[in-house]
Amino acid sequence: MTELASILLLGFLLGIRHATDSDHVVAVTTILSREPSLRRVMQVGALWGLGHGVTVFVVGTAIVLGGLVVPPRLALGLELAVGGMLVLLGGLNLAALWPGLAPAMSTPKAHAHGVLPHRLLLRPLLVGLVHGLAGSSAIALLVLTTIHQPGWAAAYLVIFGLGTLLGMVAISLGIALPFRGRIASPRWRRPLTAASGALSLGFGLFLVYHIGFVEGLLRGGAG
Repeated sequence: MTELASILLLGFLLGIRHATDSDHVVAVTTILSREPSLRRVMQVGALWGLGHGVTVFVVGTAIVLGGLVVPPRLALGLELAVGGMLVLLGGLNLAALWPGLAPAMSTPKAHAHGVLPHRLLLRPLLVGLVHGLAGSSAIALLVLTTIHQPGWAAAYLVIFGLGTLLGMVAISLGIALPFRGRIASPRWRRPLTAASGALSLGFGLFLVYHIGFVEGLLRGGAG
């Protein structure tokens, strides 16, 4: 029992650490650059963590109960999807700065006193789902090989997901607090949106190049 409790605690701590992965932080930063409310910032972090946790739980359960094996090329393909998603997020932020290329950036008053609209709720949830599918979640699934009871394995996955969710909420607040008030200001909002968009676009292109050509997925060289 003590050993299992230690594994569950490890899952929680690994979940918190997993939230700090660079691609996670870049993706959430890109979304947060257009959210002036701390309440909505917390919603974004929680929804990202929820989406991520759901995917990890489903895949992990399939591995434990169904013997699912993820082929190396599929794992790389999912990592490539993360890179593509970062490119898309960055492009959307940059396009929002140019009239006619994307819907106008919502003003802080548009939904300052309510919950996020459904379309804005969907974005961090989908981003979390994609990240959960990617191979970076192997840190969660690796520990499952040491747990031979399906019930405890499922508990590990839930606790890992909870750690990731709480970690991402904390990271979201840590990113937003230094800029509180500035995101709502037209003077700062456009530069912050542009900077986060450029960061996401650049990092996404780097991931696509590295996975597609260095790792060889797009050259047919990956396992």
